[in-house]
Amino acid sequence: MKEQIDEFLEYITEEKGYSGNTLAAYRNDLSQFTGYLGTRVSSWPEVDREIILGYIMHMKAEQEYASSTVARKVAAIKSFFHYLVEQGKLEDDPTATLDSPKVRKRLPKAIDQKDLERLLEEPSREQTPKALRDRALLEVLYATGLRVTELVSLNVNDVDLASGTLRLVRAKDKAERIVPIHQRAIAPLRDYLDQGRIQLLRDPAEPALFLNHRGHRLTRQGLWLIVKHYVREVGIVDDVTPHTLRHTFATHLIEKKTDLETVQELLGHANISTTQVYTQVGKGEQSGEGQ
Repeated sequence: MKEQIDEFLEYITEEKGYSGNTLAAYRNDLSQFTGYLGTRVSSWPEVDREIILGYIMHMKAEQEYASSTVARKVAAIKSFFHYLVEQGKLEDDPTATLDSPKVRKRLPKAIDQKDLERLLEEPSREQTPKALRDRALLEVLYATGLRVTELVSLNVNDVDLASGTLRLVRAKDKAERIVPIHQRAIAPLRDYLDQGRIQLLRDPAEPALFLNHRGHRLTRQGLWLIVKHYVREVGIVDDVTPHTLRHTFATHLIEKKTDLETVQELLGHANISTTQVYTQVGKGEQSGEGQ
């Protein structure tokens, strides 16, 4: 049985071009499945739907895996049996009528209002170029609800302070959307552009809006570290990431009775079902937006 798994892993590597990380995940998931099978079966044709359902219950009840982990492991098993049938090594696919486990969407968790204000104000304790940058980027994150990638991808010419908007260009298809900047972020952004960025700049041809200390475009990791720094400085004990500010932006819009279609447009959600999760905020469940 191990031989078929090895052949499958070779197939998804060479024919499908899966990455090393994906390959390792599939290997681990299928190894765990065969470990569960143990002496129950001696060949793959003996594995039926009931055995797989038993394994799913085992993962949920005994292993206490999260629903997302169970769903991933079942997906690996389904891919493997589909391969066996496709290659003529198996006549019937025991997973053909098996539904993928539903992953429960957890609700976004917003930052407490007092903690939010302390976080946004913290960079103002200094007037260094980095502090001006940090104040601007924190304010823009909260004032627009941008994704991390969208924020660090901004160029100076994407900013229109006169109209109070940002132009976002999607990398894969160059599609554009215009996002309004809340008034509170305009002044910090102007201060950064007028005083902070020019001191961080090394190459006059650099188009990036937010720069690191070397004058290059700020990275996702760099942004994450900046947010973590100020979270520690103000003593917030909850787990706060750049994406938490996006959660907070959306939550506050909903609390102000903004219609869902507007929130969807501002967040750049493809489906309104993703936006609807914010209508559940405040009912006691915990966080994590499904994008």
